[in-house]
Amino acid sequence: MCLWKIKLITAILALSAVLGSSGCAPIEVRSEGSVMKIAQQELVISATGYAVISVQASDNPAQQRLLAIRASKLDAYRGLAEQVYGQYVDGSTKISDLVLSDDVYRAKVQGVIYGAQLVSVSPVGEDTYEVTLSLRRSVVNDLRLLYLKHMQQLARA
Repeated sequence: MCLWKIKLITAILALSAVLGSSGCAPIEVRSEGSVMKIAQQELVISATGYAVISVQASDNPAQQRLLAIRASKLDAYRGLAEQVYGQYVDGSTKISDLVLSDDVYRAKVQGVIYGAQLVSVSPVGEDTYEVTLSLRRSVVNDLRLLYLKHMQQLARA
């Protein structure tokens, strides 16, 4: 990866870590002369993953359901990684004789997620499972800082 790309990613992630580190500090609400202190809940991000039961690689219906739950959980983890690290999108277009002949887009998500909380596992309809995971904002900031350190080590190598 180019050095300027690493510096740009470092700057963006550092800024998002600073802006997103609100924590659990109390906030004040003023209403008609009275002041109320409300404890601010820690911010979380969440992601939901889906998987179809009938396409799972098993002849046993119970095992198909378990595999669908596992696949939907992995899809939810992918959603969390996308929110934490972003998504790399690559595209190319090929034109021959002034006519579009090929248009290709690829998307890639890569990262490490830890500390995710399982919010729910539920069937949707008769053939799909849905899993929702959440991640505390403080963990998101830790993950981004670890990513920045890793990118800086790669830049030095």
